[in-house]
Amino acid sequence: MSGSPPPPGGFVRRVGLFQATAINMSQMCGIGPFVTIPLMVAAFGGPQAVVGFVAGAVLALCDGLVWAELGASMPGSGGSYVYLRQAFRYRTGRLMPFLFVWTAMLFIPLIMSTGVVGFVQYLGYLAPDLGRTSGDLIGLGVIALVVLLLWRGIEHIARITAVMWVVMIASVLLVIVAAATHFSPHLAFTYPAHAFDLTSEHFWPGFAAGLTIGIYDYLGYNTTAYMGAEIKAPGRVLPRSIVYSILGIMAIYLLLQIGTLGVVDWHRMTDPHDIASTSVASAVLEETWGGGAADTVTVLILITAFASVFAGLLGGSRVPYDAARDRVFFRPYERLHPRHRFPTLGLATMGVITAVGFLIGRHTDLATLIQLLTTVMVLVQALAQIVALTVLRRRRPEMNRPYRMWLYPLPSIVAFAGWCVIYGYADRNSPGRHPIEWSLAWLALGCVAFAVWARRERVWPFGARETGEESEEYEALELT
Repeated sequence: MSGSPPPPGGFVRRVGLFQATAINMSQMCGIGPFVTIPLMVAAFGGPQAVVGFVAGAVLALCDGLVWAELGASMPGSGGSYVYLRQAFRYRTGRLMPFLFVWTAMLFIPLIMSTGVVGFVQYLGYLAPDLGRTSGDLIGLGVIALVVLLLWRGIEHIARITAVMWVVMIASVLLVIVAAATHFSPHLAFTYPAHAFDLTSEHFWPGFAAGLTIGIYDYLGYNTTAYMGAEIKAPGRVLPRSIVYSILGIMAIYLLLQIGTLGVVDWHRMTDPHDIASTSVASAVLEETWGGGAADTVTVLILITAFASVFAGLLGGSRVPYDAARDRVFFRPYERLHPRHRFPTLGLATMGVITAVGFLIGRHTDLATLIQLLTTVMVLVQALAQIVALTVLRRRRPEMNRPYRMWLYPLPSIVAFAGWCVIYGYADRNSPGRHPIEWSLAWLALGCVAFAVWARRERVWPFGARETGEESEEYEALELT
C-alpha cells in the first residue's frame, strides 16, 4: 500500500495508530520539558513546581477529550477549522472558521519556534562559545531543514517520525534513569515556607503561570486531528492516539520533573548564569554520569527538539488547506504538491512564521513567547471549540460519533475554566509585554483580512442556509 502512487485530488490515509501516537508524542514532548522545568520552578518558587505539570496534565486530558470526540466525528484535514465550521456556520457563517485559520497560522508556528529556541539553548551546552548571531543562523538553518524534509510524501514522513519518536523516548528515559540513580528526596521534597498557602497573593499568579507552562508542554496531543484526512480508520485511531499520548507523556513528565528536582538544587535553576537554568537535563547527566554522558544525551535532546518541530509543522501545515478548498480562506492555500499531495503554500508560510517567531524568542525570552502563543490560541481555538462540542451535540444529535466524551460535560467545564485562568492572568504574568492586547490586535487584523477575503471572493460572509449540504461531506468519510 505504501508503495502505491497517491490517488489524484486529495490526501491519502496511511497513518496508523502507532504512527499517529508517535506523531502526537513527538510534538508534545520535544524540547518542552527540558527547557521549561527551570521556568516552572521560577513560577512557583520552589520544587512544588510539580503542581504545574499535574495541572497541565489535567487540562490537557480534559481538552483532549474534546478533540477526541470532534476528531472522530469529523476527521478532515484542518482540525478545529472543520469543527468550528460545522458548529457555527448558521450564526457567524465563515467568520469563525476563517479566524481560527488566521490565528492558527500564528500560534502553531510560534509553538514550533520555541522548539528551535530550545534547540539552540542546548546546543550552547556543547558549544559554550556559541555567539548570538551564530545561534540565530543555526536556528534558521534548522527550520529550513525541517521544511525541506517535509517536502515529500506522507508515507515517508510517517517512517521518519517513528524513528525520531524512538530517539525522543530514549533521551527522556536516559535522563529519568540517571536522575533515579542519584535521587535525593531531600532536594525534591523540601519546600519553602508557605509553598502551598492558597491565601498568599503570590500563589494564584504563580499557579496560572505554571498552568500556562504546563499546558504548553502538553501541546501537540491534537496534532493528528489536524491530519484527520490522512489517518487510517480515524473514528478509532484519532481518539486513541490523543488519549494514549497524553497519558504516556503525563507519566514521563512527572518522572522527569521529580527526578530532576531530586538531583539539581532548584536554586540553581533560577540563576541565569548557571547551566541548569538553560540546559537542566545536561546538568542532571553531568551531576550523575559525568560530562561524556551529558554530551551524549544533549545530542539526543537536540534530535528530540528537531523531531518536535518536524511533527508540529507536519500537522500545522494542513490547517489552511481544507479552509481554502471550502472557500473559507485564501484560495492559493488549497494547492497540493502535484506528486506528493501535501499543501505547499501552508508549509512554506508556517516555515517563514516559525523563523520570525524564533528570532523574537531569541531576542526577548522563552517565557514571553510561551505566554504569547497560549494567549493567541485561547479565544478562537480552545474556548470556541469547547462551545462547538456542546453546540453540535444539541444541533446535530444524529451525527455519527464513534467516540463520545467520557463523563460529559464535566471535562468540557474543567477545560473551559483552565483556559480562562490562563487568559485572565496573561498580562500579570508577562508585565510590560501585554499578551492579551497583542492577541486582540491579531484578531482585529484577522477581521480586516476576513473582509478583504470576502470582497475578493464575492461571497456573503455571514450566516448559512440550514441544509445538510455541508454536512454530507463529513458523513461520507470513513469513520470506522
